[in-house]
Amino acid sequence: MPDPLSLLLERHSIPSRQLGAPAPEGAALRALLEAAIRVPDHGKLVPFRLIELCGAARLAFGERLAERAIRRDPELSEAKREKERTRYAFAPLVLVVVARLTEDSKVPPVEQVNTAACVAYNLLLGAHAMGYGAQWLTGWAAYDAEVAALLGLAANEQVVGFVHIGTPQIDVPDRDRPALDDLLSTWAP
Repeated sequence: MPDPLSLLLERHSIPSRQLGAPAPEGAALRALLEAAIRVPDHGKLVPFRLIELCGAARLAFGERLAERAIRRDPELSEAKREKERTRYAFAPLVLVVVARLTEDSKVPPVEQVNTAACVAYNLLLGAHAMGYGAQWLTGWAAYDAEVAALLGLAANEQVVGFVHIGTPQIDVPDRDRPALDDLLSTWAP
């Protein structure tokens, strides 16, 4: 019997530039999404939604982000402009995880954002379990009001992350991980 924690112990991010086709689609994508939205949700608020960027839409989104990056910094180098233009050109699927905050809820906004973050992490775990690679990215675009408008976000919504999903094009070694003994303490009265 395989180690039940192997999925967690083996999962690591694959840089979005190292992800290519294919990505899950059709029934496989639906299964991934159904699994990803099974998250802790205090108050049953469903404080999240997903936006799919695929095909030509990824490239158009990258072009719009490059235009916005240049407006933010007209001195942006050509290399950085190109990086913005092609940021979404590699992984065949990008899922924007959006937190939808209910302000008048007894559930604090931070807990609602945490629920949306669990969706993003479930996407990483689910993609890995299905044999794909994934990377959760934010960057300036996740916090920019014009990008939020471009995505059609409401005033009570915010980007939690852009989850890039595809097939790893190279073997990516895992990074060094922190030592548990450096992180764990025991509280005593």
